[in-house]
Amino acid sequence: MPQETTLVHLSELAIDYTLSVAGAIVLILVGLFAAGLLQRWVGNALRRLPNFDETLVRFLSGSVRYAVLAVVLVAVLAQFGVQTASIVAALGAVGLAIGLALQGTLQNIAAGIMLLALRPFRVGEYIDAGGIAGTIEEVGLFATELKTADGVYILAPNSELWNRAITNYSRNALRRNDLAIGIGYSDDIAMARKTLLDLAQADARVVSVPEPVTFVDQLGDSAVVVTLRYWSATNDFWQTRFDLTEAAKRAFDEKGISIPFPQRDVHFVPQEAPKTPAKASRRRAA
Repeated sequence: MPQETTLVHLSELAIDYTLSVAGAIVLILVGLFAAGLLQRWVGNALRRLPNFDETLVRFLSGSVRYAVLAVVLVAVLAQFGVQTASIVAALGAVGLAIGLALQGTLQNIAAGIMLLALRPFRVGEYIDAGGIAGTIEEVGLFATELKTADGVYILAPNSELWNRAITNYSRNALRRNDLAIGIGYSDDIAMARKTLLDLAQADARVVSVPEPVTFVDQLGDSAVVVTLRYWSATNDFWQTRFDLTEAAKRAFDEKGISIPFPQRDVHFVPQEAPKTPAKASRRRAA
């Protein structure tokens, strides 16, 4: 009888564990299928959004997949009679400890998600964020890679960029430029203005709307400052400025318009020699 009872118990345990293992296998297979399906569905849905970054798509879709797998793991443990409430509480405590330890890293991840979602800058654009300036090379979840104008590599944490005002010099299609040149007070202002305006209108990179204008900006100590204000494509901004500056110097030289050096007028006012009192003169004579 004891042997028969033992065999009965063993058979019951075997059946229970067999069913548990079978149920766990089914849960794992269904969970893997559901996780992959939800990952693809979320990824495809996010890719249909305009200008949504691929890095952020992969991060969010991957997060959904791992969340489903975590739920499946808890369900599998419950299938074998494990008290999942304590496991969930322990995982929560571990997650809190990891979050506190990696607080700076999590800030960078959150900032990276916001940067990738809002897109204040893209790869290839030149920005300045509170002194962090350069051309964007890559935007990641933790940090952003930049290259300065002189070829220096910068790796900036995303939280540093997100917490500062970002000036994007490449985002808009057109940029305005003010080319200020000083001429002598004796030179013809109207001729100088017309010369600059003709140069701008002859340059194909200067757009006609808004049209270029010239004006006297200020009366300086040594020169009358004449300014040419024009708009050009952002990609042509610097080269157009360089070329127009050189062309203006050549045109002014041809027309006899001077570009004076800084100068200062010094006026010398002589003072009369002090008169010697008559009594003092007589004493010296004596």
